[in-house]
Amino acid sequence: MALLQISEPGMGAAPHQHKLAIGIDLGTTNSLVATVRSGLSNVINDEHGHALLPSVVHYLENGHVEVGFNAQKQQNIDPHNTIVSAKRFMGRGLKDLDVSHLPYRFSETSGMVQIETRAGIKSPVEISSEILKVLKTRAEQALGGELVGAVITVPAYFDDAQRQATKDAARLAGINVLRLLNEPTAAAVAYGLDNASEGIYVIYDLGGGTFDVSILKLSKGVFEVLATNGDSALGGDDFDHRIFCWILESAKLTPRNAHDTRLLLSKAREAKEWLTEHAEANVSCLLSDGEFVNLTLTTHEFIAFTANLVQKTLSPTRKAMRDAGLSVEEINGVVMVGGATRMPLVRKTVAEYFKQTLLTNLDPDKVVALGAAIQANVLAGNKSDEDLLLLDVIPLSLGLETYGGLTERVIHRNSTLPVARAQEFTTYKDGQTAMSIHVVQGERELVSDCRSLARFELRGIPPMVAGAARIRVTFTVDADGLLSVSARETSTNVEAHIAVKPSYGLSEDEITNMLKTSFNSAEADKKARMLAEARVAAGAILEAVTMALATDSALISSEEIQAIEAEMQRLASIKETQDDDAIHKAVEALNHATEAFAAARMNASVSRALAGKNLEDINL
Repeated sequence: MALLQISEPGMGAAPHQHKLAIGIDLGTTNSLVATVRSGLSNVINDEHGHALLPSVVHYLENGHVEVGFNAQKQQNIDPHNTIVSAKRFMGRGLKDLDVSHLPYRFSETSGMVQIETRAGIKSPVEISSEILKVLKTRAEQALGGELVGAVITVPAYFDDAQRQATKDAARLAGINVLRLLNEPTAAAVAYGLDNASEGIYVIYDLGGGTFDVSILKLSKGVFEVLATNGDSALGGDDFDHRIFCWILESAKLTPRNAHDTRLLLSKAREAKEWLTEHAEANVSCLLSDGEFVNLTLTTHEFIAFTANLVQKTLSPTRKAMRDAGLSVEEINGVVMVGGATRMPLVRKTVAEYFKQTLLTNLDPDKVVALGAAIQANVLAGNKSDEDLLLLDVIPLSLGLETYGGLTERVIHRNSTLPVARAQEFTTYKDGQTAMSIHVVQGERELVSDCRSLARFELRGIPPMVAGAARIRVTFTVDADGLLSVSARETSTNVEAHIAVKPSYGLSEDEITNMLKTSFNSAEADKKARMLAEARVAAGAILEAVTMALATDSALISSEEIQAIEAEMQRLASIKETQDDDAIHKAVEALNHATEAFAAARMNASVSRALAGKNLEDINL
């Protein structure tokens, strides 16, 4: 007897037309895939009932690739060809990473870090694509059809290079990316819809390799991110490394080979996980040289050498609270996300800071994937987006370089995504027919203190006097947090644009320190900007007076010319000093010295305009 499927009125397409979409949490330690079935978001298990897929890739001698649990078993046996925590390398250069304790053979490159394996040189994008392929296959087998796309989550503080690397990995895996979604926002979606919550919530997300904190306002299906902050190089792996260092010191071990390093790191992770529910953990293993390690790590010792890592998460948390203009008393709940939040010290520290019981009723390992699946279901067209509105934000300001090396911010940090902003600029010199556009990211006043993202040129500007041209520059950031910039001269509609493809290899300290240095350097930045603006004004008047003297010096006496040139020399000598007040005074002095000259040029200009005309011909 056949069953007939029916749908509720107003539910849209018939069930057999349901589009298959998934949410993927591409994690540092473990990855997951989830989907929405029968109106509920569920994690998809593998054939053995495992929800988590270890983010480990092993390259075999026969050219095949193992991913997940089988690969994880090889990390101690074949460390050079078994890659763990590849997410921490995404969009990073070798010079930006601390690889001293890692067992890999890195390849020298000016771009993103490359790892030498028996299968050839592999990038983090290629390695991550192997993980995504397995998750895609798992979903297609479970759902019985081809996927229309996926929402893939990324840490909120991933920069453009890391986000682009994630999209590239998905493309290599044959996955259509419907959207990149910030992990804290995905967690809020899952938590908010499952609990029908409203109010202001903090999403504290400490994963294997990254830390994010986001503050969201939940109201009837609207998820508005008020502020975000974090550290893209802080996570559970750092706790493992602290235990690894403790083992070396306690057992008085010399630097180890790749096999022993990976073995001890594995033992360190096991000890950390054991201490989540026990007072002490035994660390025992046989090293390659026959030396036997047998140590006992107590919770007290573990807390002693990792407490500062937990405290490091509170600094971005305080900044996010300050950006949102909130006090801890205004927070309705704190959602814990990420496997590392299972550590008792983490939960105790966060609970004490927010003075309330934490929300841990959803599995911290699964909540991000569940939220991504809900968003994927909406973007695939299976559910009206009227019931779910995500208002995410960008973590760092975007702008461009103006004359004098100054930063002009066009889109400010914590602006809601997607976002487009336009601003008008003009030429600096007479007859200028081209303009170089330098796109930067950061909170500092000087370009040299910000992150350079891209450069392009706008050519074909009509030759005009300085300041006459109108160049409209438009910044557009899509829902994935990726940027494109266009520039258009308004009178001729000459246009140039660029989709920003940032260079891989952003320093891991840059994005986490940008906001910190902007706060600490605010006064110095203000003075630097005032000085730069004063120098630009001085340069402009010197160039204008020089050109005027070259064409109209006959209008004034030699004594007046000498007086003007003396003030010009004085301004030129002061222009490169650090005293913006002195520069302004010298500019005023030159303005005063050229008043008679300016009047003479005006009279001469009027005389030339009236030459040969009768009074009655002039339209007054």
